[in-house]
Formats: sequence, C-alpha cells, structure tokens
Amino acid sequence: MLNRTYRDQACSIARALEIVGERWTLLILRDTYRGIHRFDDLQASLGITRGVLTQRLSWLVDEGLLERRPYQTNPERFEYLPTTKGRALSPVLMHLLLWGDRYYPSPGGPPQIVEHNECGGRITPQLTCDQCGQQLRPSDISIRPRTKPARSRRAAARRADVA
Repeated sequence: MLNRTYRDQACSIARALEIVGERWTLLILRDTYRGIHRFDDLQASLGITRGVLTQRLSWLVDEGLLERRPYQTNPERFEYLPTTKGRALSPVLMHLLLWGDRYYPSPGGPPQIVEHNECGGRITPQLTCDQCGQQLRPSDISIRPRTKPARSRRAAARRADVA
C-alpha cells in the first residue's frame, strides 16, 4: 500500500499524483476549463467549503497549474485561470470523462456532451472530432449538459395534448 506521499516511488504517475491526486484538484481544473474562474462561482459549482477551496486554489497556484489574477480592487477579488501547465492536463480530464461515460454510464446517456465548436461533432477517445477528424484542443470544444432525449419531450407533448 502506498503512503499519502510518493517521494520514494520511481514513477512519473506517482509523482504526478502528488500534485493532482486529490479529488478537488481535478474538479477545480475541470471547472476552470469550462470558464468558471471566480472563487464564489467555483464554490457554488463544486459545493465545496470555502476553506477547502482556498487551500486547493493556493496549492494549484503554488504548483503553477493556475494563475491568480485580480479582477476587482475594492474589495480585492481574484480569478483563477489555467496556465500552460494546467491546460496540459485537459486531455487527461477528457480521457477520464470518456472513460467514466463508458464504464460508469449515467442512465439515459452521458450527463455532458463534448462538441467540436466548428462542426458540432463529438470527441473520440483519440481526442479527435468524429465528424471532421480534426485533432481537438481544449479551445476547440464546448461542454454542455445533456438535454432530455427527444423521445421524452415527445411523450410529454402527447401527455399535454391528452390532458
């Protein structure tokens, strides 16, 4: 069994887990990729306590994954933006999303849809577009909540017509 720290492990995965192996870290990065950058917005999105969020944001800034940038002076407030090092983890999160959709699916399909901004295609496990074949970068995609299946909307419309 590994300890909570992995300094003695001669393994890049173990060293990377020192930085990103805590659940909130990946969820904070996920939200910053989605454009949620302000403390209060991150807290609301994640349902995380202020203390834990403060600690995790400080860690991510200290490790160079996020940049802390002021957006207001009175009172002083900051936003947190992914750095180049932080954005480099985006493919890892995309693979986790695809893996979770495949092996731990939600009833009714994926809870989120990852779409190519240019053509509306979906992301593949190779991080390419399934429609045009383009290699997708984080800036090339949008992630949106899945809407109810069309069948459910039609059924609801039929029920409303009968009533």
